[in-house]
Amino acid sequence: MSFPYGKLNPAILESIVFQYLGARRSDVVLGPSRGEDAAVLKVGDELIVASCDPISGSVRKVGWLAVNVSANDVATRGVKPRWFFSCILLPKNSRAEVLEEICKQMDLAAKRLEIAIVGGHSEVSPGLSHPIVIGFCAGKVEGTYVHSGGAKPRGKIILTKGAGIEGTGILATDKEELIAEFLGKDVAERGKKYLERVSVVTEAMKAFNFGGVQAMHDPTEGGVIGGLCELADAANLGFKVNEEKIPIGEETAAICELFKIDPLRLISSGSLLIVVDREKAEGVVYELKILGIKASLIGEMLEDPSERYLLTKEGKKKEISMPEADELWKIVER
Repeated sequence: MSFPYGKLNPAILESIVFQYLGARRSDVVLGPSRGEDAAVLKVGDELIVASCDPISGSVRKVGWLAVNVSANDVATRGVKPRWFFSCILLPKNSRAEVLEEICKQMDLAAKRLEIAIVGGHSEVSPGLSHPIVIGFCAGKVEGTYVHSGGAKPRGKIILTKGAGIEGTGILATDKEELIAEFLGKDVAERGKKYLERVSVVTEAMKAFNFGGVQAMHDPTEGGVIGGLCELADAANLGFKVNEEKIPIGEETAAICELFKIDPLRLISSGSLLIVVDREKAEGVVYELKILGIKASLIGEMLEDPSERYLLTKEGKKKEISMPEADELWKIVER
């Protein structure tokens, strides 16, 4: 069996990866499972949330994304990220300027989020065509936390910002010349700025502190559709969402049309899926808008796990399943 590019699908994780998890320890409060991107560990009387993520689909912004993406997973627990480790893998013949640029990007991202970079590893590795950074982030629970499996039937689903945030920024940055040629330099420049929006720490903490949040999840590979499926898998629920309610930025729509890819299945760090009590939903949306963060009510969780669908713009029910691979990898393969 050969795997496509990108993260492995949940069935492979359960049949292989989750079968080999080392010793069972009582201090592992929440370990690996479907739809969960951060562990919860008991250390003395404290709870620590920790997550690990590689940045392999981007070329020019690997340092920036490494910090933000791993910090996002901690924040979706309602926990402020504090500490970051990095593993920097460089291709043969890399110059010092490349390493310095990665470190500068990590430094800037970490300072904006008040995260300390506390360790890691750096090396030149064989077989690489571009740098890869693997980030590990952790934070301490203050009181309580949420996780993806906490979503409940009839919980309202909120999406922040829009679909394909990270993918838009990566494509506009790494395919800048091509996008400028076909769509114009202004579209390429605006698209590149999407990478400045990949953090969800601010909105995650604001929503969590407002109250009523059942679960949060950042849709990374597989985009908004993938994120919804992971949320539903974690809670063993279904969902219904309205396509017209899912915001898609002008630059995202244009770039996806150029490359013939689906924005709803494009990697979307920077978007945040929040499942919240019905009576609190409008309040969360309002509080986020005060912060200048667009938030949209797009649907709700359903009790039946087999009932997962998108209400299309034409008013039809379209069944939803986990994307086999993120749309970004289609561009890489080309």
